[in-house]
Amino acid sequence: MFDFLFQSGWGAFGALLFFQLPFVIGFLYIVYRKSAADSGSGNAAEGAISRAKTAWLTVVIVLFLAVNLASIKFIPAVYTSRAEAAAKDIVDVSVRATSWSYDFSVQEFRVGQSVRFTAKSADTVHGFAVYHPNGRMLFTMMLIPGVSPSSLVYKFKDPGTYKVRCLEYCGVAHHEMNDEIIVKPSTG
Repeated sequence: MFDFLFQSGWGAFGALLFFQLPFVIGFLYIVYRKSAADSGSGNAAEGAISRAKTAWLTVVIVLFLAVNLASIKFIPAVYTSRAEAAAKDIVDVSVRATSWSYDFSVQEFRVGQSVRFTAKSADTVHGFAVYHPNGRMLFTMMLIPGVSPSSLVYKFKDPGTYKVRCLEYCGVAHHEMNDEIIVKPSTG
């Protein structure tokens, strides 16, 4: 339902504005009212201020919890565990990142196949980001040498050539660290 918020920078920017604009507007309104009304101390009843603080804090907490609960399904570990539970046949792919290339065990898949990417770095910190043929990022993993491999399950929905890029600066030829994944139409 809220997928669009997590697939572009504009979605994240819109969510930021959604939460920050009411605070800014409320702050400016209070400051303007106070400066325009009088410069002396306030004469509002303490009980009214306390009820307003409680109501405002309640709204903020409810919105915070709602957004966080709605975004749980987009957390990579949750997404992967759901995909593993729903998949009947997962294709395991090992990926090894080295300066400045990827080594895949398999690079061709079918639409609808669940693929478990298990990736690790051999030398320095690398990124493993997969982009849809239309240029939209699907997922990314950070690969750190010396720690357990990163793993994620993804089901490709569209045929095409998917780009793989490193998103962590890994040295002088970082800009050349990219590869491709081919997804073919399902056979029926």
